[in-house]
Amino acid sequence: MTIYARVRIFLEMIKFSHTIFALPFAFTGAVLAARGVPTLAQAGWIILAMVGARTAAMGLNRVIDAEIDGRNPRTAGRAIPAGLLGRGAVLLFIAISVLLMLFAARMLNPLCLYLSPVALGFILLYSYCKRFTSLAHVVLGICLAGAPLGAWIAIRGSADLPAFLLAFAVLFWVAGFDILYALQDMDFDRESGLHSIPARLGVNGSLWTSRIFHVVSCLFLIGLYFHLGLGHFFLAGVVATCGMLLYEHYLLRGGDLACLDAAFFNMNGYISVTLFFATLLDTMTAGAL
Repeated sequence: MTIYARVRIFLEMIKFSHTIFALPFAFTGAVLAARGVPTLAQAGWIILAMVGARTAAMGLNRVIDAEIDGRNPRTAGRAIPAGLLGRGAVLLFIAISVLLMLFAARMLNPLCLYLSPVALGFILLYSYCKRFTSLAHVVLGICLAGAPLGAWIAIRGSADLPAFLLAFAVLFWVAGFDILYALQDMDFDRESGLHSIPARLGVNGSLWTSRIFHVVSCLFLIGLYFHLGLGHFFLAGVVATCGMLLYEHYLLRGGDLACLDAAFFNMNGYISVTLFFATLLDTMTAGAL
């Protein structure tokens, strides 16, 4: 198999295209920190750090969960259990991704570099969480919450309250939709002794937990709006975000998973992009209004 083919399979395995979920939130944090558009250099290094971190995270998850994935009918076709990629090749891609993340963090500022091991620690922890706790969804939320927090630190060189408000909004947003996604594996998790909110609480309990998490996420966004005294565009973005989350739960009412792809992939992609552009418009027009 050619190197190109291996890279293509690896990118498909880690769902590289789904970086859209986290990257706009990183840039939302960067725009708020800069109160405008970051420099081209800052934006470039933030992108590289994000790509490196997410690629390493997904790669590690696939390696660590390869045996479990092979037993799960939904995931048995993934690259490692299906024999399309060896663990050694994936570990090489992971090592390159970690080095990319560390180098980008170093180019941003010292604090980003010093905190990189913390981010990598949570990335590693997440892949093992389902073996001992139902709170794996929250740990995943913490991992993605690092995107806006890290981007804020990249611009300001410090971790300030607005960055944490946005980070907590992302944490509960991610944890909420990951609970919904995990409904697919509820029966398998129970049979395999794995831990998740769906395995613990069932369909109805999971739906309500996800709803509560998403309400909390919206409250943190509203808190950010008031704390920074943001404008109408940001508020419109928050209202749109809340509306899309409401629609997401409407699609999955009663535990009907037929619309899961639309709720999970489409709505969550729209949410992150919408909030970013609302934030960008708000900061760019702040002085003109």
